Amino acid sequence: MAYFPTIGLEIHAELKTKSKMFCSCANNPDEKKANINICPICTAQPGTLPVINKEAVRKVIKTGLALNCRISEHSKFDRKNYFYPDLPKAYQISQYYLPFCQNGYLKINNRKIRIREIHLEEDTGKLIHPQGADYSLVDFNRAGIPLMELVTEPDIHSAKEAKKFAEELRLIFRYLDVSDANMEKGQMRCEVNISLNKDPKKLGVKVEIKNLNSFRAVEKGIDYEIERQTKMLESRKKIIQETRGWNNVKEITFSQREKEEAHDYRYFPEPDLPMIKILTR
Repeated sequence: MAYFPTIGLEIHAELKTKSKMFCSCANNPDEKKANINICPICTAQPGTLPVINKEAVRKVIKTGLALNCRISEHSKFDRKNYFYPDLPKAYQISQYYLPFCQNGYLKINNRKIRIREIHLEEDTGKLIHPQGADYSLVDFNRAGIPLMELVTEPDIHSAKEAKKFAEELRLIFRYLDVSDANMEKGQMRCEVNISLNKDPKKLGVKVEIKNLNSFRAVEKGIDYEIERQTKMLESRKKIIQETRGWNNVKEITFSQREKEEAHDYRYFPEPDLPMIKILTR
């Protein structure tokens, strides 16, 4: 019994800027000492206010133009509310309602993969799990680094095509000099949304795969998930909408949590930042 896979990608890239997204702290991906490039703003001390990094905005718009996107005349930032130890404010400044770039595409093997949007947000801190310890540590050097997120439409139908799209995108990022996109350093990260259905015109239940930190992991993770979901459907088992992680050693996905919906994040306009008017020639 054949099932047709439908795949969408969410790709994050840390931008090459001298300072962070909303403060003057250094954006240094090679910093080895924890909690050096931090300040009251990126550690969310009471009474601090963010200031937009203009160069980060320029780099997102530059990327959007290279990927045939429509550039929004007006844009703004929104608050994405969720609690996690590496998110000092308990919300992330992101974009939901009016992203900078929309409705673009990238051709892969003479076929257009549509790009729904490219938006700008701040990165989170980094959790460190010492081996054998019953606690975790947080390094906030990465908190507040400009993070560009590109979201495709569900136009991809194989693991090889997804891998090719991500590889081409990294070449473009590097050519434009907007990001080094080094996946080993976490400067480029891929998340996959995948569903299976007998009817190629219909979507199945969407499952997200996180922690894909290499092109090989993108390809292997998708192939594994297609096989896993196919076996479940053939056995008449129910697939649930969830987020799954990727185990690089065992080369399997594993359940992490049920997938959140947009309303779970309670988006609302960021009150401390102004509306942005974009002038393009």
